[in-house]
Amino acid sequence: MNIGQATEASGVSQRMIRHYEKIGLIPHAPRRDSGYRDYSPADVHRLHFIANARDLGFPIEEIRLLLELWTDRDRSSAEVKALATARAEELRRKAAALDAMRRTLVDLAERCHGDARPDCPILDGLARE
Repeated sequence: MNIGQATEASGVSQRMIRHYEKIGLIPHAPRRDSGYRDYSPADVHRLHFIANARDLGFPIEEIRLLLELWTDRDRSSAEVKALATARAEELRRKAAALDAMRRTLVDLAERCHGDARPDCPILDGLARE
């Protein structure tokens, strides 16, 4: 299939498919005589894997490692579990930080009168050192 068909089948944009090829997450697709890239069902399956890993917050280097583990039938699942557990913990930390930021913004907004006066607790809060 050509890159447009691979995009449709995988849900990964053409730009990202080219990027993943460039950085080696997927092998370079062979070219047809017409010059179009030719993707196989295995390539699309790999693109699904990458997209799913990205959706779960894995960075590119960890996706590279996950792909290696995915294709290594001699690996133990402990390595994969360790990566997933570490990513889940990082997401928990980020979620806690985002929640703290949200609470601060809500607090500042609740203290702001939002009227014609120039006093603004939001700006005062942002100006704090």
